[in-house]
Amino acid sequence: MKSFRKELWMEVPSRRGYVNLTSEVEKAARSSGIREGLCLVNAMHITASVFINDNESGLHRDFERWLEKLAPEKPHAQYDHNRTGEDNGDAHLKRSVMGREVVVAVTEGALDLGPWEQIFYGEFDGLRRKRVLIKIIGE
Repeated sequence: MKSFRKELWMEVPSRRGYVNLTSEVEKAARSSGIREGLCLVNAMHITASVFINDNESGLHRDFERWLEKLAPEKPHAQYDHNRTGEDNGDAHLKRSVMGREVVVAVTEGALDLGPWEQIFYGEFDGLRRKRVLIKIIGE
């Protein structure tokens, strides 16, 4: 079995945002030389997410409103976590809802995504560099 590893670095210029990673992950799949296997895409920070959904701006605004209702950023004092001096308790909860990683099949050297499926990085506590891991295994 072969293995391929690549890191992507993100720096979202606002506290929250979404980045479409699909083309970068597709490039990694091609570079890996793996024809049949699995591709893991993993946010390496506990206030960020990787998820699969539609690349539609209205949906992304819906995510933002929905997540803000579930775990509003302010007031910061509502989160016990923020008593440590942090202000990102909401970001940890948002990450828990949106997920840490995705796994996509690699078939005939390409990502085996369904119609409209795209891979996204979700940032919930931005303004600094963070990593995304791409790990592909197979033959």
